[in-house]
Amino acid sequence: MKSKEKYLPLLLFSCIALGVVIGGMINFPKPSISKQNARKIKIERLIDFINEEYVDDVNSDSIVDMTVNSILANLDPHSIYLPPSEQSSEAEIMKGDFVGIGVNFYMFNDTVTVVKPLENGPAEKAGVLSGDRILYADKTKLFGRKLPTDSLYNNLKGEEGSKVTLTIFRKSTNKKLKLTVEREVVPIKSVDTYLMLNKTSGYIKINRFAENTYDEFRVGLEELKKKGMTTLVIDLRDNGGGYLEKAVEVIDELLKDKELIVFTKNRKGTVDKTFATEGGIFENGKVFVLIDENSASASEILAGAIQDNDRGIIVGRRSFGKGLVQREMNFDDGSAVRLTTSRYYTPSGRSIQKPYVKGEGEKYSQDAETRFESGELYEKDKMKIADSLKFKTKKGRTVYGGGGIVPDIFVPLEVKKGEESLAYILNSGLVGHFVFEQLDKDRKAFKGLKFEQFMTKMQKDDSCIPKFESYLKGAGLEMKLADNKTLVKKYITAEFARQLFGENYYYNIILKEDAMLKAVLK
Repeated sequence: MKSKEKYLPLLLFSCIALGVVIGGMINFPKPSISKQNARKIKIERLIDFINEEYVDDVNSDSIVDMTVNSILANLDPHSIYLPPSEQSSEAEIMKGDFVGIGVNFYMFNDTVTVVKPLENGPAEKAGVLSGDRILYADKTKLFGRKLPTDSLYNNLKGEEGSKVTLTIFRKSTNKKLKLTVEREVVPIKSVDTYLMLNKTSGYIKINRFAENTYDEFRVGLEELKKKGMTTLVIDLRDNGGGYLEKAVEVIDELLKDKELIVFTKNRKGTVDKTFATEGGIFENGKVFVLIDENSASASEILAGAIQDNDRGIIVGRRSFGKGLVQREMNFDDGSAVRLTTSRYYTPSGRSIQKPYVKGEGEKYSQDAETRFESGELYEKDKMKIADSLKFKTKKGRTVYGGGGIVPDIFVPLEVKKGEESLAYILNSGLVGHFVFEQLDKDRKAFKGLKFEQFMTKMQKDDSCIPKFESYLKGAGLEMKLADNKTLVKKYITAEFARQLFGENYYYNIILKEDAMLKAVLK
């Protein structure tokens, strides 16, 4: 899951003690106010003083938000506040669907530009094409304005069955046209793809654990079993977590009845254990789990359960190290706070929460840079693990706590040392935007090509490398790509395939020379 400014209207209540004086000559003590309530009253009165007496006009809501953020910052790095706008979008993502027109778009030269309409989605049914510019949604102008992202979404989303008239500029025909789109429920997939790597090995990529994750995973698992899968690879790279219970449901399909999945412990010492149930549809057969430094929370629960029960092999690099469990509590204005309420532990008893100092969130967030500098992303021996944090799996293998899941098979970062930022650029939106702009210059060059023809065309043409280098420079990123030419071209080719042919084609290219999969299939 998933820190990436948080504000929250906090409702503060004061307690009023009511005393009843009985008799005339007896002196009763004045009703006392508890220290806790006195602090609440102090904050409330301070805000009143500022509202009534401060020399300039001040938004008292922002003051409350700052107060809340300051309080949470002194607890732990994962107790956070979500203002109403963020809370609604987060809830939507975790729910797994929304009502809208079904397009992937981005702001290109101050214009809402369609990268790709969702296959069989409402926009595609209405005739919207990749490369179309959306100028108006009904009468609302969407171009030439610096509209915030949430405003753009609000103009395109709406009630299910409602209609919106889009004014489109189609560059390929140099014409404007109006298309009426009927809004529908649009899925937000948490399982990016599932496919067979060879005759017996299946692959499932999970990008987060949302409400629909288990259902999507189960569909993929059943389909792969029908195709003869006896070895399952679950890819949790860059999966920041999500709902604990959804990760548990996924794990339950892989573990035997009554095997321990995870347990949590709160400040009172109350332990809550979660066990697998009977009837999992892949309790036998080999399992591999791919993780990296961005695999966190629910992803680590899954990897830890598989490792500690000796159910499978963990491949990759040490995971993020988030072992704190949050409970989301909502406020009346639509905002929410995610408050850490317990710690979770893998079946062997290890906490995988990496160390942190309260109030030093910035230092905590710099852990990724520390891993680069230490060389741990290139050499397993560079990991600093305390001997006191050794634990034993079900069969007696040694595993480690104290900061993430340590893989059984280490696979270093693919880019060369000193060029680590390139790995993140290749997995960012920059590649997608670059590819879109290249396609937008001449879509006719790719029109009618079958996938095999497209691959032949891309293999013969290396011009995308200097073009991408120039594109990055224009974005303020000076970077020489010659030493990583093969890797860069793979990602660019895969993104072309995604925008032209669909998601599965992207993964067919990306996974072919994937270092972690090579380690698995060996």
